[in-house]
Amino acid sequence: MALKVELKPGERFILGVITNSDQRTRLVIEGEAPSLREKDIVTASQADTPAKRRYLAIQLMYMARDPRAHHDVYFSLMRDILQAAPSTWCYFESINNLILTSNLYKA
Repeated sequence: MALKVELKPGERFILGVITNSDQRTRLVIEGEAPSLREKDIVTASQADTPAKRRYLAIQLMYMARDPRAHHDVYFSLMRDILQAAPSTWCYFESINNLILTSNLYKA
């Protein structure tokens, strides 16, 4: 099934890097390709909280050819957060299941 993406004027979209012109654009991308809208992207400089660093680690897994290369960082961050706030386990449990079943976009 094709991925259909509509971009607002000037909105960016990561697939490599695609920058829209000053008009609305529709892209149709065939096959599997990780992609993120600009509003969903967290940069390393923006990752200034434990939750944002965890999001960044998942984002890197999602965009990577080998997501397992980022597992150590993610699971280390998860352990740190769980030590500080054990009540967050229920959130991590569902996120971890998504990661381990390669459903990284939803994670």
